[in-house]
Amino acid sequence: MLNGLSGKTAVLTGAGSGFGLECMRIAAKAGMQLVLVDVQADALAQSAEHARSLGAKQVMARQVDVGNAQAMDALAQEVLATMGAPHFVFNNAGVGGSGGLLWEQSVKDWEWVLNVNLWGVIHGVRVFTPMMLQAAAQDPSWQGHIVNTASMAGLLTPPNMGVYNVSKHAVVSLTETLYQDLRLVTEQLHCSVLCPYFVPTGIATSERNRPDAVDTAALTTSQKVARAMTQKAVNSGKVSAQDIASKVFAAMADNQFYIFSHPHALGNVRARMEDILQLQNPTDAFADRPELGEQLREALRQTSLA
Repeated sequence: MLNGLSGKTAVLTGAGSGFGLECMRIAAKAGMQLVLVDVQADALAQSAEHARSLGAKQVMARQVDVGNAQAMDALAQEVLATMGAPHFVFNNAGVGGSGGLLWEQSVKDWEWVLNVNLWGVIHGVRVFTPMMLQAAAQDPSWQGHIVNTASMAGLLTPPNMGVYNVSKHAVVSLTETLYQDLRLVTEQLHCSVLCPYFVPTGIATSERNRPDAVDTAALTTSQKVARAMTQKAVNSGKVSAQDIASKVFAAMADNQFYIFSHPHALGNVRARMEDILQLQNPTDAFADRPELGEQLREALRQTSLA
């Protein structure tokens, strides 16, 4: 259970848009000290200015590539020296990736997505957890919480988006293990994993921050289809990033581990678990909407036969 937010410190990666921005707004209004991290300078500056206007007690804004180990080490040391150990860490930075069939992804596609989605979380846990544990050991009343943003794609295996799936499955596994590891050593530091479904955020256009430009003319049919389907699904989402941020803070207050934006999607997770337990082949990902599956198959098979 949280002991109140005012005056406490939170580190938020991906703070320039989406869930990170909305969590920042809640934290700023509560009078927290904020460390805002994003790779996009203009969005970060706007977020920091907004945080101050909402009542944040102190704001540190840093343009950092969360997948860069040295940069994250330096950030952690600056946070510790300036604000002390953070009470909350939101490892939220993430990218959507190029999508497409697994074997059509380049090494750079894999490196970019895993660098942000997985290594960003790894570094956030690696650099901040030890100082949070030390703060807990020094003060019996100290409490902290780490929230790692994964995705429903971390619990499911939708086709034509394998790189993203792999990165988010790893985040779920990492956070579940973190939960078990923390229970071995403390009752004062907890963690949660956020698994949103399709929510309107900037993730559908995350390639704007990709370090190496993509030649759109060279995209395969599967990659073009994946982009179009992802943008349509994300932009048509009915649950807002603001809704999810509220769920995150409520979950932390209740020490709830799994946080879902769309609980109805758990039916697909249940079907996957049943396939595993019953040694069945994976259920068709388009069983509920066969017309979409047929359209995708037709588009990809026509291309492969051309």
